[in-house]
Amino acid sequence: MHTCVIRRIAAMVVAAMMLALAACGGVRPDGAATTGGDVITIGTTDKVNMLDPAGTYEMGSFAVFVQIYPFLYSQRYGSAEMSPDIAADDGSWSKDGTEFTVKLKPGLTFANGHDLTSSDVKFSFDRMRRINSANGPLPLLANIESVEAPDPTTVVFKDAVRNDVTLKQVLGSPAGPIVDEQSFDAGRLTQDTAIVGADAFAGPYRLTAFKLNDSATYERNAAYRGLTPARNGVVQVKYFADSANLKLAVQQRQVDVAYRTLTPTDIEDLRHDGNVRVVTGPGGEERYLVFNMRIMPYGAARPDADPAKALAVRKAMADLVDRPALARNVYKNTVEPLYSFIPNGLAGHADTLKAAYGDGMGGPSPDKARRTLHEAGVTTPVRLDIQYNTDHYGPASADEYAAIKTQLEDGGLFTVNLQQTEWTQYTKDRVVTRTSDGLYPIYQLGWLPDYSDPDNYLSPFFRDDNYPSNGYHNDRVNELLVRQAGEQDRRRADLLEQVQRLETGDLSTLPLLQGSQVAVTGRNVHGVTLDASFRFRYASITKS
Repeated sequence: MHTCVIRRIAAMVVAAMMLALAACGGVRPDGAATTGGDVITIGTTDKVNMLDPAGTYEMGSFAVFVQIYPFLYSQRYGSAEMSPDIAADDGSWSKDGTEFTVKLKPGLTFANGHDLTSSDVKFSFDRMRRINSANGPLPLLANIESVEAPDPTTVVFKDAVRNDVTLKQVLGSPAGPIVDEQSFDAGRLTQDTAIVGADAFAGPYRLTAFKLNDSATYERNAAYRGLTPARNGVVQVKYFADSANLKLAVQQRQVDVAYRTLTPTDIEDLRHDGNVRVVTGPGGEERYLVFNMRIMPYGAARPDADPAKALAVRKAMADLVDRPALARNVYKNTVEPLYSFIPNGLAGHADTLKAAYGDGMGGPSPDKARRTLHEAGVTTPVRLDIQYNTDHYGPASADEYAAIKTQLEDGGLFTVNLQQTEWTQYTKDRVVTRTSDGLYPIYQLGWLPDYSDPDNYLSPFFRDDNYPSNGYHNDRVNELLVRQAGEQDRRRADLLEQVQRLETGDLSTLPLLQGSQVAVTGRNVHGVTLDASFRFRYASITKS
């Protein structure tokens, strides 16, 4: 019998024994006792695009990836610092700062029995670049020039930035899941059914059943030897179409945990419900508008293309938005106004947008907006087609964009046409590529960081091939973002400030709001941890 078949049978036997033990308390993969035999049920309105990390870069899918795939580095509970996950050490830089060497823990395997070696690590990063999906997390790998596997437990990253301070965080980001090279296609995206069928998982859980945006069943992975072993045996996730049903489900104990996305009104109501508990975490989430630089009014691909007029439109919109009113009237002050590209509370934060636009104190100014358009020779009113989404960003988005429409139409400078699209289609239609200008002139996006560093609010947005995929390009911004990744302390802070000031002038995106992480649980549910890792990990959850 082939050795991989023998390993797979052995792994299945061990997994069955572990699940049997879990029903009565059981053991963790590291041998420690656990009280987590109960089935944990989680409800969410988030949407998943796919199970292949090379093809998607959004929170709904990443929430799955952190449960089923291993990373070289991850965060301990309650910390934003990167620690070894399947890596055996903290890694080391070469003397010239251009190569970063990581040693893997010996004897790692996937749930299907396949060995997990440095070859799988190299394969995972190489295929992401080879596939080059427009919707994938490739922008995060911009500094990595090559990956080598000189022996089964050694990985060497060649980095374009000397002593890159962001590299370990990138390795724990949506660009960092390690996949099974025997189960994933090297040159194209692998289908969900093939991934589940191959049992190609080496994270805390195996995904044993999966129906896209309907339900998922996770079972503890006995082969996992990483940072966060599961304290429960089984987790079932139910995907809800709307937040009203999600709220009802947690109140009626149909789910143990409700996470993303309840409305501000729902959260406020649930705070007064004695049968549930509201859990909050540090705020790193952003809401913002994206300008498609090709098809927005006067954009580069339009017959009346005019960069100066396009910029005037963006600036006038920045003069008119009223962030405090959005935070107060739509979100019941569960969020706060955001006047910076880097959120409040993180190093490098600077409210550059507050002084530059509106009344200079955070409020709107229709008169300033009118002058901005008039001086650029823009004929008013300008038609703005704005796309938004409610099934991913929550039903409050409808109220948010109705309020934004009212604000932008104040003074008769703009007429706003609002449209919304289901998320899985939305993520495809918005993208600007070499062969497509995208379909949305202006559109809503949100952001939860991949890692707790100011770079993650700049590089994915403003470097070439950025996440918004809006056709924006600025050579000077590219240069500064590369330089800051290799600097520390005051020198890095100066470079981050320069980037933000350039972006304040360019306005390829318009930050609006900053929010917190929120989950609602039953009173008998414990261990829900929302921290500066910005990962919702199922492994810590138990029931009494």
